[in-house]
Amino acid sequence: MTKFSIKKILACVCIATLINACADKDEPQPIASQPSAEEGALDNVVLANMLWDFDSGDVTPAIQTENTTVKFVPNSSGRALEVELQTQSHYSANLTFAADAPWDWSGLGNFAFALDIANPKPTSVYLHVVATDSHGKERKRAIAIPGNSSGTYYYELKGPDDGVETGIRSNPPSWNSDYQNMIYRWGDKQLDVSSLKSIAFTVTGVLENKTLILDNVRLIQPKSIDENYLKGLVDEFGQNDKLEFVNKVQSVEQLRKLSEEEQAQLRTTPLDGRSKFGGWAEGPKLEATGYFRTQKLNGKWALVDPSGYLFFSTGIANVRLANTSTITGYDFDQSKIPQRQPGDLTPEDSLGLNRAPDAALPTRHISSPLRAEMFTWLPKYDEPLGLNFGYRREVHTGAIERGETFSFYRANLQRKYGISDEAALMEKWRETTVNRMLSWGFTSFGNWIDPAYYQMDRIPYFANGWIIGNFKTVSSGNDYWSPLPDPFDPLFKERAYITAEQIGREVKNNPWCVGVFIDNEKSWGQEGAVQTQYGIVINTLSHAAEDSPTKAQFVMLMQQKYGDITELNRAWNIELNSWQEFANGVALTQFSDVVVADLSIMLEHYAGQYFKIVREAVKNYLPNHMYLGARFADWGMTPEIRRSAAKYADVVSYNYYKEGVSNKFWHFLEELDKPSIIGEFHNGALDSGLLNPGVVHASSQADRGKKYAEYMNSVIDNPYFVGAHWFQYIDSPLTGRAYDGENYNIGFVSITDIPYTPLVEAAREVNKALYSRRFGEQ
Repeated sequence: MTKFSIKKILACVCIATLINACADKDEPQPIASQPSAEEGALDNVVLANMLWDFDSGDVTPAIQTENTTVKFVPNSSGRALEVELQTQSHYSANLTFAADAPWDWSGLGNFAFALDIANPKPTSVYLHVVATDSHGKERKRAIAIPGNSSGTYYYELKGPDDGVETGIRSNPPSWNSDYQNMIYRWGDKQLDVSSLKSIAFTVTGVLENKTLILDNVRLIQPKSIDENYLKGLVDEFGQNDKLEFVNKVQSVEQLRKLSEEEQAQLRTTPLDGRSKFGGWAEGPKLEATGYFRTQKLNGKWALVDPSGYLFFSTGIANVRLANTSTITGYDFDQSKIPQRQPGDLTPEDSLGLNRAPDAALPTRHISSPLRAEMFTWLPKYDEPLGLNFGYRREVHTGAIERGETFSFYRANLQRKYGISDEAALMEKWRETTVNRMLSWGFTSFGNWIDPAYYQMDRIPYFANGWIIGNFKTVSSGNDYWSPLPDPFDPLFKERAYITAEQIGREVKNNPWCVGVFIDNEKSWGQEGAVQTQYGIVINTLSHAAEDSPTKAQFVMLMQQKYGDITELNRAWNIELNSWQEFANGVALTQFSDVVVADLSIMLEHYAGQYFKIVREAVKNYLPNHMYLGARFADWGMTPEIRRSAAKYADVVSYNYYKEGVSNKFWHFLEELDKPSIIGEFHNGALDSGLLNPGVVHASSQADRGKKYAEYMNSVIDNPYFVGAHWFQYIDSPLTGRAYDGENYNIGFVSITDIPYTPLVEAAREVNKALYSRRFGEQ
């Protein structure tokens, strides 16, 4: 898309007015302005530099747009800039403040980029905001602008968080201000503020155009910093001790009362009009095989339940206690901690509490004062609630490499039910959870379900496994979770069969199992550049074939295609003396069309081997169950990878964190023509007391429900999808889950196990209309 300056747009547009969406009037209404030259005392900030106030009717060429139109509108202090992001017809749209020469703001100390934003429409706007310095470092923050609102938002560019690793994805604000801080998402926390290049505001993956009114773009500084912003965050229930919010629990009595009221309203069977498996009993009766399968009917892919009824999978993923623990900042003598055994099949973040042995307890000590001081309360090990301590021997990211954990969620289950016995407590938890799923109208669970649910025979589920081991690996150059396996290493096949065998033992040929997911969100590659799309091949080609079974395969493929090395040299415009030299390693820097075509062949060959082996392993031990792929992240897949998955998987799976699905991204589904499923999506909000909404931001709990319905209905209306699963059942811990610090408001229930009513009601309405909307009258 072509980028162009606002000045060029303004040459062809007139000064216009904005209709106030909150007023029931036809005449234009002025937009209220926020304080600019002097900030309010309550906001505890001072103006450092006014960058653009738009009152002059002129805009610097440094402001650029893509798939966006702008115009001036009047407000009470002069003029503001109306920005229409054209995301109904484009996958993304943005407005960027770009410097002609890098901005040097290094003399300001702690400071932020701030602006007033009004949203004149009733739907919220989720903005991605990326600051980039001249060295190419990026930091992404995000914010949700509520519908029919106006406020001031700031992007902290320098502050106390810059050099601190807390083990939390997004920390509480350190500024004493009523202005809304933008939530940290990812990237370099220490940008070069003496050489900043741009700040971009982007909307991506939404189903409608979005409109915002911008004014008073400025730099602000805090009058004071809260030195204790990381201390005393967590109360005895695992909630935010510094904020008040709806359903904040103050006592065990309150917790039990809320639980009793909910229990009295739960149902124990599927909604009326559904089969025992949750299929559409009022729809057509198809062939019943006794297990789940797929079928295309009237141009739409569908699942078919074991009884032969059309089935669409709606449900919640990650229903387990493994991710409810948070790092406490305490540790033990490592000689007292059992270490991972050879052949272990369970990743660290999928373990249960994994409590430190009693012999280690006398060696307990503070390993991170920063983490330990976040908690206002932790029990003693010999107290009943001390049963909720655990241990992680390794973490993905965090303040410390390992340490003690505590599950406030499990502690709250123990409190509300008055049960300390592990077996009885988990039985009560599972019974309540399934009753909730059925009462809320869901047809199944999603991925990552505690295997203890597998033989309950009350609601369909998806089994899962990871292929882990000491097999050789390859790299895409962006191995976020881990390097990719080398599927041509015989040890990979051995481990794949061991994994599938274990899943088979857990499933026990149960017809309530829809199918099996293996692995998750691997960094297969990303479209947009040759280097990112074909990183697996480019990196592997640089290695020696004797060390890399995949490289040996690539050598064989190219020898079969070109025969003589001179033919490869001519095609690739390189100079090699022999195939042995090619086998020893070649570094590619030039990518002609011919080279790219060969990279594509090699990438698809690599992926085909992976999916072929995994399918064979699954079918060997679970012959009656579907293989559902590897749950692609939208940032980690390529056409070659998708084609390979479609060849071997019964259903292709994707994780997609946006606000809805449309052909702007999903156009490739028609070409593949395979049943597909969304393995993960979610949204969250800040009115939960948590510090981070999640991957997609809503403006409130009510907005979470609205966004849920919009997303799900867009999936239901797509003929290729056969289901979508929300991630996850329970909110993340306030101080971040132990493995990687995720601290998101993404649960259907809070850390105190209280359902979020607006989200539940939205899901109930979607699920009630599910089959009539998907299949209509049959």
